[in-house]
Amino acid sequence: MAETYALILAGGSGTRFWPLSRDARPKQLLNLFGEATLLNQTIDRLAGLIPKEKILILTNKLQEEAVREVASDLPAENIFAEPAKRDTAPAVALGAGLIAARDPEATMVVLPADQLIQDIAEFHSVMTNAIATAQNTDALVTIGIKPTWACPSFGYIERGKKATISGLNLTHSPHEVVKFREKPNPQLAEQFLRQGNFAWNAGMFIWSVPTVINELTRHTPQLANFISEIRKSNNVQSTVDAQFPDLDAISIDYALMENATRVLNIEATFDWDDVGSWISVSKYLNQETENNAANSPLVKIDSQNNIIFTKSAKTQVALLGVDDLIIVQTEDAILVANRHQADDIKKLINELPSDLK
Repeated sequence: MAETYALILAGGSGTRFWPLSRDARPKQLLNLFGEATLLNQTIDRLAGLIPKEKILILTNKLQEEAVREVASDLPAENIFAEPAKRDTAPAVALGAGLIAARDPEATMVVLPADQLIQDIAEFHSVMTNAIATAQNTDALVTIGIKPTWACPSFGYIERGKKATISGLNLTHSPHEVVKFREKPNPQLAEQFLRQGNFAWNAGMFIWSVPTVINELTRHTPQLANFISEIRKSNNVQSTVDAQFPDLDAISIDYALMENATRVLNIEATFDWDDVGSWISVSKYLNQETENNAANSPLVKIDSQNNIIFTKSAKTQVALLGVDDLIIVQTEDAILVANRHQADDIKKLINELPSDLK
């Protein structure tokens, strides 16, 4: 049976979490939920599924030092910094090349570093089924999240009939993927929800290395050639530094998933949160009266629907006559924003002094 490797993509910016997030320490490197960062949690939930020596992390030069600090128990050579920002398809190709150089028949699990999943046992169950499916078919396997509301901010996967895979006894049945659907408008998202055969695209992929290379050769030969160059290189870092910046910046969905010969989807039965903004984080803070949420001591008069996050959880916060605010305090900055504009916090970044970005 092929060995299984994990590729964790940990180069995102997380600008919606300013001022807590910065260029060099984005969302996946923050302690938003207890002591462990989201990257730590992503690594830890693989325990018992994939050994640490087979977990690779891709990040960027700006975040490399912090990633190495957080993931210090992984082999140093398993953490790789991309020399340029080139979206998810080149990142996945780089990871596939690094894994193929170690084991050309390996199975590969691709995971984002910045999602919150707490039911580890169910996560293992789903991923075990996905890995078995990838090892016994020539399909690219995705994990889909059952929609809980008509969210227009996620990509969707249209699920078709149940897949037939002989010789496998799966507890989580894969379905054929009919089509990947881009972020819909609210009306179309409502239609997807009513139809019931759509899943949110969680950005989790499982495939064998030979299968993904074959598919890239058909649909994105530039990336397949890049993988080939990595595999035969005597100096991988030099090869990546020379070739990676010239790769087309394109997402893995556009470059591969929407065109692949066969894609299967397994619906997640574990909890999942992409933690996309301070609104998402508020669900995990102390829930106060009047729909206020805070991670520190709070007193309030005539104030409701506020979110408060302080770097020191002992900071006393007092609210008087204010509604619908996001208030975030760090050592060097304070954010006060309308909670209905949480997704627009990233727009502030270009207006900030460089030392606060």
